[in-house]
Amino acid sequence: NNRTQFISEIEFEHVKEVYVEQAFLDYRINNSMNLRAGLMLIPMGIVNEYHEPPTFNGVERPLLDKYIVPSTWRELGIGLTGNIPNANMRYQAYIVNGFASYNDGPTLRGKDALRKGRQKGAESFMSSPNLTAKVEYYGFRGLNIGLSGYFGNTQSTLYNGLEKDDVDAVAHADSSVVGISMLGLDLRYNVRGVLIRGQLNYANISNTEQYNFISNPDDEINDLGSALFGYYIEAGYNVFQSAKNIKTELIPFIRYSEVDTHYKTASEIEKNDAYHRTIITTGLGWKVSPGAIFKADMQFIKTKADESADTVFNAGVGIWF
Repeated sequence: NNRTQFISEIEFEHVKEVYVEQAFLDYRINNSMNLRAGLMLIPMGIVNEYHEPPTFNGVERPLLDKYIVPSTWRELGIGLTGNIPNANMRYQAYIVNGFASYNDGPTLRGKDALRKGRQKGAESFMSSPNLTAKVEYYGFRGLNIGLSGYFGNTQSTLYNGLEKDDVDAVAHADSSVVGISMLGLDLRYNVRGVLIRGQLNYANISNTEQYNFISNPDDEINDLGSALFGYYIEAGYNVFQSAKNIKTELIPFIRYSEVDTHYKTASEIEKNDAYHRTIITTGLGWKVSPGAIFKADMQFIKTKADESADTVFNAGVGIWF
């Protein structure tokens, strides 16, 4: 009816994978508040919410949106969303299940940070609820500024069946949990064919010293960082902007980004310079319709551990319907 919507998204990607990436019920309480529940995207950054291929430049998503904001990042939860036109603002606030930091072994590590901890709704479990929220301001033409937050503890299967008086077991379970506090700032500007995007994220991870040394059942040392940091700035231009008879978009772009999943480490873990990556991406996208695009780009990837850059060529087709 006019108050109730069901939103779903099924993605077929990398030739062999099929995922349900969104599936939630949205109920309009009044003109400025909606109740939402189900499998929802975490409102962090730009690409995680707008991750369909025709909505971003480049074949691959920015590495910031792979390791620090592990797109596509979705979890089960419930919360409120809404629009406040008088203030030119939108908001989202959800309670969700968090990352799984331990499930038959530790899942978080320095190389890909939080990515392997996503539960994605499938067989999710919750030992501690997490809070996520975002506020967006759109008071100037073509400009959107977003401020995001994510706070809570990770989930661990080691708590299952524990007795409160089993001190050793509880201590071991506590070591398998880390606290995550993440903040994000993003900007989008789109006027007269000029396309500018920027994003910055910082995440503090607590209890990593215990997690890295105690949570691993094989007594191997894990290397999850205690802070993550990354940013990118991107500029593009639709060269067909002024062509009245051309309805497609041709967008050359360039993006500079830095991602460090060992921005800080606990006292016993040495920072791995290979986890500090600098990436320059330049390419071209031909959007033949709002839901279809041909893409190609070159990436120059350099780590702090190696001054020589790796060069990667990507080409792809993106379809959204």
